[in-house]
Amino acid sequence: MTDDAFPAAAAALLGPRGFSTDPDVIAPWLTDWRGRFRGQSPAILVPDSADDVAFAIGCAHAHGVALVPQGGNTSMVGGATPPADGSALILSLRRMNRIRSIDAAAGLAVVEAGVILETLHAAAEEQGMRFPLTLGARGSATIGGLVSTNAGGTQVLRFGTMRSLVAGIEAVLPDGSRHDGLAALKKDNRGYDLDHLLVGAEGTLGVVTAATLRLVPAVIDRATGWLGVASPHQALTLLRAMERRSGTAIESFELVPKRALDLVLKHIPGTRPPLDGAHPWLVLVDYVAPAPDAAKPALEDLMQEALTAGLAQDAVVAVNEAQAEAFWRLRDSISEAERAEGPTMAHDISVPVDAMPDFMESAARQVEAAFHGVQCSAFGHLGDGNVHFHVNAPAGADADRWRAAVGEAASRMVYDLVVAAGGSISAEHGIGQMKRDELERLSPPARMAALRAIKRAFDPHELMNPGKLVTLAPTHPTP
Repeated sequence: MTDDAFPAAAAALLGPRGFSTDPDVIAPWLTDWRGRFRGQSPAILVPDSADDVAFAIGCAHAHGVALVPQGGNTSMVGGATPPADGSALILSLRRMNRIRSIDAAAGLAVVEAGVILETLHAAAEEQGMRFPLTLGARGSATIGGLVSTNAGGTQVLRFGTMRSLVAGIEAVLPDGSRHDGLAALKKDNRGYDLDHLLVGAEGTLGVVTAATLRLVPAVIDRATGWLGVASPHQALTLLRAMERRSGTAIESFELVPKRALDLVLKHIPGTRPPLDGAHPWLVLVDYVAPAPDAAKPALEDLMQEALTAGLAQDAVVAVNEAQAEAFWRLRDSISEAERAEGPTMAHDISVPVDAMPDFMESAARQVEAAFHGVQCSAFGHLGDGNVHFHVNAPAGADADRWRAAVGEAASRMVYDLVVAAGGSISAEHGIGQMKRDELERLSPPARMAALRAIKRAFDPHELMNPGKLVTLAPTHPTP
């Protein structure tokens, strides 16, 4: 086989829409969403069927060609960026964008990997159903990427992560063989669960081409509230009180520090504070009800109880859906606003829920004391023990210089504190290439040995998304 045998075969099968070596076509897919990682690739493959994906992967395996699967390219950890040396081709799933079926009675949708999350939301809504996972990148994130990273989002409190919403998977394994697990079996006791192994594998064990996803009935009525609270401890007490009174009606409960809100108001046009006065912490809550016009009065009652009990300083319920979306825009724009302010080291971490309030405050104090001039902000999904812990550079700092001199060391400290608290250095974004070395540094040897054994069994030549999540050779010597 000659060096150009695989590209020639791929070009012949996939055609000009499915295969390109044009640098202008490839260029938009070489950089991660955050702009932290940039790779090179001599070609991009864009198949539009599972058969073509199987051919491409099987042919690449035979030729020893590495592939980097890519969906919406919204990875927060460089998980879909090709290597800098140009040693891998990009395998984009974005043309596989069909919703194969929606069965409202069964509460299931069969969706191809390239379907954008927002598109699935709209299609499910037309059938009186919804897919209960949402996040800030819903307009560009794809189903394949969400499955492969076990994405979370703002409704994990009630519905769990992507793994809880996946009822079956169709995938192509590293040798080009097919796994057809789309049947939504309630019971299946045939040994290792290959579907769940592929969820969260970040494309290192194969490529998800379609998934059967669980749907739930569309929301009949929703109310969105915004509250000011004194501390994360008070916010968690508030959440527990609301849950005791309302059961599963609370679908989202997001905690935002004042500094993060101030940055959104400063940098994001058209935003305004929902409450008068300054509050150290803010809470965004979604309440759903099974009957029309029931959610708003129920949430108002909960908020009045919170104010009377001293669990909130002030509160307001959105008067309509437009105002509710404006409240959510404040929460969803935090990362964008912090990037506009200056360099940030972002950490997607989790600790046990009851330990989170202490962690948010104590970790911020320790990091700010250790690194002069930095400011920490922790925000996000308090109810499921996952927050985004950001370390922000002093004003005017040069991004590259600050990251090298301060940011990387600050990140190591954050991760050390997370592990000491019994937590995880990646709650919902995955490991990618950004956290790979930290995963190895902080994981027990038994865990890393098991991860490598699984990788070796599926992909011994490291041709699937090389350099992400785990490598077969340790990057740090064993002491």
